[in-house]
Amino acid sequence: MKLTITGITEGQPIPADFALCVPDPDTHATFAPNKNPALRWDDVPDGTRSFAVLCWDRTVPTAGDDVNQEDREVPEDLPRTDFFHWVLVNLSSAARSIDEGEFSDGVTARGKDGPAGPGGTRQGLNDYTGWFTGDPDMEGLYFGYDGPCPPWNDSLIHEYLFTVYALDVARCEVDGDFTGPDVRRAIDGHVLAEATVMGTYTLNPRLR
Repeated sequence: MKLTITGITEGQPIPADFALCVPDPDTHATFAPNKNPALRWDDVPDGTRSFAVLCWDRTVPTAGDDVNQEDREVPEDLPRTDFFHWVLVNLSSAARSIDEGEFSDGVTARGKDGPAGPGGTRQGLNDYTGWFTGDPDMEGLYFGYDGPCPPWNDSLIHEYLFTVYALDVARCEVDGDFTGPDVRRAIDGHVLAEATVMGTYTLNPRLR
């Protein structure tokens, strides 16, 4: 299976249109257009009954002591973990593309609605749900796609993986408010093929 993402070349920076935040000279970061990118996939295997899409940042700090703190950087050698930005399941087996902005076009304070999505899809919670916990203006349930907004003082350039999975089941067995790890567990053993494009993003002016 082959995946093409308009505007994102393997291993290259993700355009600001697809990010939640862009650099700001006064506040370090400000909100961006936050559109989901356009995806197109082909060479789909026989027997595919649905598709799932996951996007995650694989370079998120595991400790927040230095995150977004003045006059310091998040250490490069700090252990890293996954942070999910897009959790989407039950795409029709006939689907071969997602349009730019189809699932996200702008920042929605407290999160977009879900889990029901366009065209019979279901959208899981991304990890901004936890990130914004305790923020009186932003706290909420963040369904679907919300783009990159890494710590503005991280010493690493972050890496974002967009992956489309061809599944041998018509429905991903997740219920309620589900997450990226829930989908990973549900599709284990049901993936006929997958395709990934990795893009990078940073808000650190030293690295841009």
